[in-house]
Amino acid sequence: MTIKVLVADDHKLFRQGLIGLMETREDLVEVIGEASTGEEAVQLAERLNPNIVLMDIYMPNGDGLQALREIRSRFPGINVVMLTSSESDEHLYQAVQSGAAGYLLKNLDAEQLFELIGGVVQGEAAMTREMASRLLKDVAKRSVNTERGEEALTERELGVLRLVAIGASNQEIAEKLTISVNTVKSHIRSILEKLQLENRTQAANFAIQRGLVSPFER
Repeated sequence: MTIKVLVADDHKLFRQGLIGLMETREDLVEVIGEASTGEEAVQLAERLNPNIVLMDIYMPNGDGLQALREIRSRFPGINVVMLTSSESDEHLYQAVQSGAAGYLLKNLDAEQLFELIGGVVQGEAAMTREMASRLLKDVAKRSVNTERGEEALTERELGVLRLVAIGASNQEIAEKLTISVNTVKSHIRSILEKLQLENRTQAANFAIQRGLVSPFER
């Protein structure tokens, strides 16, 4: 079976080089399209129905992570593998959380790339040992931080978190605690960082799950 691949990267030179490389392995892969933006990647995924989308992260009109989420939501049968220069642990974690079938760096050896792509259609994750190790360490760190929960927060941050959980706005929190709105924003950033959460909704859910506030107070 020939693997149908869509290449999504905003750098034309890299796209052409990758496509040229894949043409040397026509027994394994067939490039059926190329996209230069996240939006275009989603459109072509719908139209061409590839087996795999090789997706960069840094792209205009919806970055690779946004495109990944949309493709996985709308076309769950399409595998998306991030092929990027970003070594950020946060990008790696977000990609896996969003349903990526793999996370590869652009300095990958060509033969290893083909081997990992071949494994994706067999249900394997396209990830080097180094990246898998980094992911496991990051997940473990996040787990420890979450287990610590409210113990990692100051009394003031706990107060802000309780108010966030009942739906108070930054202005309302500032007035309630007699602090500035900028201070409220600073506390919320600290809360999200300490608890390894992404937004206020997750923070509110965390507070309810930990019994810091009753769901009926919302």
